[in-house]
Amino acid sequence: MKRFFTLEYWQDDGWVVGRLKEVPGVFSQGETLEELKENIADAYRMMLEAYNADEKREGAESTEVGVEV
Repeated sequence: MKRFFTLEYWQDDGWVVGRLKEVPGVFSQGETLEELKENIADAYRMMLEAYNADEKREGAESTEVGVEV
């Protein structure tokens, strides 16, 4: 499933640096905007993999919930 997030980015000392606004802690950089987009996608996937590896609990179940903000 493809998800879409807001990439906020800026120039910093010759690099294009950015973050996913909806996902705290996911930052990356690249020499170009296209490279940043690739790197930020990798950073997001790595964050998910680490989170999922830590959260496996024996007998646990899950369900989707909606949160109004």
